[in-house]
Amino acid sequence: MLLRDESLGIGELARLTGAPVRTIRFYCDEGLITSVRSTGNHRRFGHEAVERLVLVRRLRALGLGLTAIAHVLSGERSMAEAVSAERAALDARLAELAWRRAALRAVEEAGPTERAARLELLAAVEDAGAARERLVQFWRRQLVSPVSDGIYASFLSMAVPQPPADPTPLQVVAYAELVRLAGDRSLSTGLRARALANARTIGDEDTLMHGVGEAVTLAAPCVVAGEAPREGPELDRFVAAHAAVRGRGDKPDFRRELLGIVAADRDPRVRRYWRLVGEVSGEEATIGAMVAWLTDSLERSVSR
Repeated sequence: MLLRDESLGIGELARLTGAPVRTIRFYCDEGLITSVRSTGNHRRFGHEAVERLVLVRRLRALGLGLTAIAHVLSGERSMAEAVSAERAALDARLAELAWRRAALRAVEEAGPTERAARLELLAAVEDAGAARERLVQFWRRQLVSPVSDGIYASFLSMAVPQPPADPTPLQVVAYAELVRLAGDRSLSTGLRARALANARTIGDEDTLMHGVGEAVTLAAPCVVAGEAPREGPELDRFVAAHAAVRGRGDKPDFRRELLGIVAADRDPRVRRYWRLVGEVSGEEATIGAMVAWLTDSLERSVSR
């Protein structure tokens, strides 16, 4: 036990640290500050309690909870880890508040005739994280053929935009519309049926997606420049990618058949989806816009 001249009373500890006596008692009761009882049943503290109490107060000033502080004091977690976790939690909270603020502004700025519909739309996707997960699940249902982890992750990153950290009202509305489209049963059923049919005829989905990716890369400058769909090397690569995985050649009859195969990509709802992705992400040309340009080019080549 500490001797009287080797220890501090609670009043002395309060004077040295600037902490109120009632706060010191609370931290003692929570196990953050260690004390012993004198023969008169008063709390006595070692001199190390000064540094410990100062640290506790500084961490509390940064918003850390008592559990996190206890982990730092016990050595279970470094101060850097605890502060980083608190910052990450705060970032998430700020993003949540930014989303809510933008949603409120979107309703506030809507015209009288549009306000009720916009309120209904936004109320269904009040949580950005949950909204994104619904989009992920929508596309997971469509990807029925085995693909590599890299291809899968790459596609999802393009098809499911991250909710902006500080969205505009229009971005929140666009994201909500994406979620509504993902909830369209007939759209989901049609895309899945197309995916299942392709799975029966395609030898290697990775090879197809790689080839389509090359065609998309070639088409990107055309889409950004606003060029009209046309025949060219971009379309040739697109058709060749589809033909190769089906063991076919790039012939007129295959191009006519392919136009039916990619019909789902030409659905106005799918095209709307990709336009909304662009509104959320700020991309000049989404992968969906480039595929749409290629399929329109295919239609022109078939109908000429």
